[in-house]
Amino acid sequence: MAPASAVIGALSPETLDACLAAAVAAPSVHNTQPWRFRVPGPEIEVLADDRRRLRVLDPAGRLLAISVGAAALNLRVAMRARGRLPVQRILPDRARPDALVAVLPGPFAPPGASVLGLAAAIGRRHTSRLPLETGAIPWRVQQDLLAAAAAEGARLTVCDPVTRDGLLALTRAAEETLRRDPVYRNEIAAWTGGPPSRADGVPAAAFAPEDSGHRLALRDFRLGHPELGRRMTARFERFPALMVLSTAGDTPYDWVRAGQALQRVLLTATVHGLVVTPMNQALDVPALRHLAGGDGDRRYAQVILRAGYGRPGPATPRRGLDEVLVSSA
Repeated sequence: MAPASAVIGALSPETLDACLAAAVAAPSVHNTQPWRFRVPGPEIEVLADDRRRLRVLDPAGRLLAISVGAAALNLRVAMRARGRLPVQRILPDRARPDALVAVLPGPFAPPGASVLGLAAAIGRRHTSRLPLETGAIPWRVQQDLLAAAAAEGARLTVCDPVTRDGLLALTRAAEETLRRDPVYRNEIAAWTGGPPSRADGVPAAAFAPEDSGHRLALRDFRLGHPELGRRMTARFERFPALMVLSTAGDTPYDWVRAGQALQRVLLTATVHGLVVTPMNQALDVPALRHLAGGDGDRRYAQVILRAGYGRPGPATPRRGLDEVLVSSA
């Protein structure tokens, strides 16, 4: 529980709306936006919306919890940028398993430049599935990304060439395994494409082209959409920079922390002008996930990222606050 001295008072309506708008700008698997918010008092509860869980790709709810954790990190950053110290509880109520995070506005304190930079990056962060420039990410930037993950209790490992090539091979194998599954194809089709008015899912403008060099296997969102025609091709970087985000455990608590670490890494990358692509197919196939752990000790890979300099992807749609706020009654 938060100390009594931390309870200062609820956010103003304007600040609350701004913080919630930042939360819903978080990334989520297939842009399912599997979160809801409840504000019973000063504390803001971030809830899992199991109706939006991917039944095929995410039977245990790991990806859902990571997505909700990312939204909670945005909420904390926005609150801190507006002069309040957020006090967080993860899995605050065992009787309510959908309540994954509760964030209390704590004492007033002026925000620092780093927090303001992260807050400003929330609206600029967009997943890129396009080719990136060749060239290494500077060591100083890598260290900032590693520190961002560590600040949320996770570990980010920058892959060496041998590990990178192994992950690329695992990703290609996983993509082929998934695309042969008709149930997976139906699920991915349900969360992609659609009319411009759609407020969730991955729009066709954000689909990844196919690597003409057949080295980089980005997820094929055209599965189940024959009306879109053949997948476009492009030449991607030959030696992509890959990173693995891992946790010491593999429980719902760890998944939420992984989501918060992921979003802090993504915002930090955006501050440095990097764009990032998730490449998680190898983690979606249980028989392959244990092979993608990273750096030797017993850890659980939660996210695989490709990062570099290049053109950001397009913004993807978001649901309005009226759709994600639930009654406090």
